[in-house]
Amino acid sequence: MSGRIPIKMLDDEGHDSYYVSEGKIYPREVSGRLDRLRKLAVFWLLGMFYVFPWLSWDGRQAVLFDLPARQFHVFGLIFWPQDFVFLALLLIIAAMALFFFTALAGRLFCGYACPQTVWTEVFLWIEQWTEGKRNQRIRLDAGPWTREKILRKGAKHILWLVLALWTGFTFVGFFTPITDLGARLPQLAWGGWEVFWVLFYALATWGNAGFLREQVCKYMCPYARFQSAMFDRNTLIIAYDPMRGEPRGPRKRGIGSVLERGRGLLDKITAYDFVFRAAKHPTAADNRAHARSTITFDNELETEAEPLPRFAPEELGDCIDCTICVQVCPTGIDIRNGLQYECIACGACIDACDDVMDKMGYPRGLIRYTTQNAIDSKPSRVIRPRIMIYGAILLVLVLAWGWGVGARSPLIAEVLRDRNALYRETPTGVENGYTLKLINKGNEQAQYNIAIESGIDDLQLMLDDVVSLDAQQVLSLPLVIAAPADVSGRHEITFVIESADGQVRQEVDSSFFGPKQ
Repeated sequence: MSGRIPIKMLDDEGHDSYYVSEGKIYPREVSGRLDRLRKLAVFWLLGMFYVFPWLSWDGRQAVLFDLPARQFHVFGLIFWPQDFVFLALLLIIAAMALFFFTALAGRLFCGYACPQTVWTEVFLWIEQWTEGKRNQRIRLDAGPWTREKILRKGAKHILWLVLALWTGFTFVGFFTPITDLGARLPQLAWGGWEVFWVLFYALATWGNAGFLREQVCKYMCPYARFQSAMFDRNTLIIAYDPMRGEPRGPRKRGIGSVLERGRGLLDKITAYDFVFRAAKHPTAADNRAHARSTITFDNELETEAEPLPRFAPEELGDCIDCTICVQVCPTGIDIRNGLQYECIACGACIDACDDVMDKMGYPRGLIRYTTQNAIDSKPSRVIRPRIMIYGAILLVLVLAWGWGVGARSPLIAEVLRDRNALYRETPTGVENGYTLKLINKGNEQAQYNIAIESGIDDLQLMLDDVVSLDAQQVLSLPLVIAAPADVSGRHEITFVIESADGQVRQEVDSSFFGPKQ
């Protein structure tokens, strides 16, 4: 038995290299119901982002995260550091919503709501407007640098840069009043951190949406890696129907769909064998469109596959092998090779395929939103126990968050004991010092009565007047509590803060100390 380890040498020209430089993806324009839904999501989400900082509410910015003042203003709600539990619960709700919608319908968040997807879509619109359609952009990049190319590329990057800078400015406007930020711009009176975050967010937008694009989804985003843990065969996904579509190939119009002619649907084994062999031996159309699988069928594997034979037109499936589904994909995958982690569920391939089916006179749905069980002609249950459990938990969390926010007390009360001494002995008895911190979270002035409750007789609070707090005022009030000289040891006491109208009542526990006997 030889102890040598076989070594495979790579030639100098890069053949058999394990590194493959990926070319730029040029998504083709597409129209359809899912494209309209995606555009609506873009306008809605970006509309909220760019418009909310400019809205006013009760004389202030409607949405403002005022970090120096430790106040988060969200329309009529004001959140303080003591309301951190609501932020934590909101993050839990977001995570549970992601689990729920992913288990139900795949990567809907990636395709319609992810910031990377949203801004990339806008940057693509600008690119299409300045450089033309897909074929024009390919020729422009492949051609020499001419005056037209410089003008088109320059216009694109100028518009990208303007949008990126405006995005960075808007982002900082959520933390610094945006009108004040804009007023200080002509005087160049921004602070160092304001300049940093505007430029940083602008650079991130310009780089991620303009250059990295699908690379962020494929290599940087962790969601694509653990999504499989939330998928099952009853999850709604974008899927190609190989039983109907295979074997693929071009043909003249006039040949009816397999659903209309005698051939009918293929059996599962034969259909997937055709898909596998087509991935191993791509057609000329596939090569021109860069339609290669990235995950499902790896051409680097040492698996042999016979090429597909030539089929008579009446033996072909409904897929005409136009590769438009690949050309419209923003991540450059071929959905016909099966579900791949790069798929962001945008639905562009569905719109493209439906349009081709309409032109051929075939029924829609060769590529569609469905479950893997439905594709394999097995019973499919979209609404299943897993979905109901996720939905129930999500509903409870949302209701709890809404109730908690609505039932919040407009008053925050905290008591701190004097740290310099446990007690002070006076000619008349014993005194303890405290600092009562009151925060009025409301938008109106409020008055509060302060009292103490304890098991000590003759305990006296040295405060005669009603405490008045302005709207959103933070008040630190020094207090002294006196007790007779015979009070000794530790005693539990309770500060009771009650509004003048009796609608708000807060109780804060503390301790009173006397000398040990």
